[in-house]
Amino acid sequence: MREAEQTPVWAQESWDQIVRKVKRTSGRIQDRFPHASVNGEYVLEPAHWWTAGFWPGLLWLVYRDTKDEALRSYAESCESQLDAVISGFDRLDHDLGFMWQLTSVARYKLLGDDESRRRAMLAANLLSGRFNVKGSYIRAWNPWRPEEDNSGWAIIDCAMNLALLYFASETSGDPRYKHVAMEHADTVLEHFIRDDGSVNHIVIFDSKTGEKLGVNGGQGYAPDSAWSRGTAWAIYGMAISYKYTGEERYLNAAKRAAHFFLANLPEDRVPHWDFRLPAGVAKYRDSSAGACAACGLLLISELVHETEAGLYRKEGERILESLYSAYGAWDREDEEGLILHGTSHFPEGRNIDVPLIYGDYFFAEGISRLLKHGELFW
Repeated sequence: MREAEQTPVWAQESWDQIVRKVKRTSGRIQDRFPHASVNGEYVLEPAHWWTAGFWPGLLWLVYRDTKDEALRSYAESCESQLDAVISGFDRLDHDLGFMWQLTSVARYKLLGDDESRRRAMLAANLLSGRFNVKGSYIRAWNPWRPEEDNSGWAIIDCAMNLALLYFASETSGDPRYKHVAMEHADTVLEHFIRDDGSVNHIVIFDSKTGEKLGVNGGQGYAPDSAWSRGTAWAIYGMAISYKYTGEERYLNAAKRAAHFFLANLPEDRVPHWDFRLPAGVAKYRDSSAGACAACGLLLISELVHETEAGLYRKEGERILESLYSAYGAWDREDEEGLILHGTSHFPEGRNIDVPLIYGDYFFAEGISRLLKHGELFW
């Protein structure tokens, strides 16, 4: 630990609250896959849903500290249920990283289980198979409807999924996975992160030639707006790419996105769902964007020179403290979520102003990081 770092008292208090609540809510959720809380109860999704890794990831965070065997059993069962998903090609997309990083990679890092390592390697192979060599991007989704062609779509979220490819290269000694990850990361630098640090959600390429065709607003308000969770994915994802490669261009991109994010935060340090909203559009908060960005800021603070580290750590702490003190649902028996006021997809009117499992995960990860519980799962 650097001399300037001191763990704030509220962080331990927050962790104790996380542990108590996860132990309580796991009694109902057990080895299933929550996504968004509706009327205080997490809606459970099928195992192929993109958020399937976040609940077991949260269980592993708590297990690492408490050694609660019930939580371990639930997390392992979640991972084994994904075996049926990994053979279902139509259901697999760019989110292989989110799903297997926080299940198989987490379990391998904690317990050294070879079965989990093999699962993670299989997922990495499938993820690298989505790489388009003409456009140097990892394809996002498969078609949602017959005759639809979204083979040229790539999204900023995938910057986080690159961690699975870096892991695969490190554990296998085969550099090809890292090559794919860096090619996609370079595409993020060229086409996703704007000069001011704001971020495009969706970039559309010609899948045959690799030519950039345009951008799509996706979960942001508009193509030229600034979806806050997309900015958070860029902060954390680019910091992860720098962690594994040492390439300064990735660190510089993470910093650029971070400074845009921080400059546009409201007074309580928790972002609105989009940083560029016209008058008359509801400015709901997105606590999940704040939690993810905080984790990215903490990672940057560990990677930069100590003369810079304090800034990023302080800002990450400020976001997490605000989420703990003003957004936490700690004493609410009628609410399973850890932190309130997440916004999943405003343009489609889905899961607005509710707890989200990925917000809960990143919040818990951030607090765990402040307490130095162990290495990153990413």
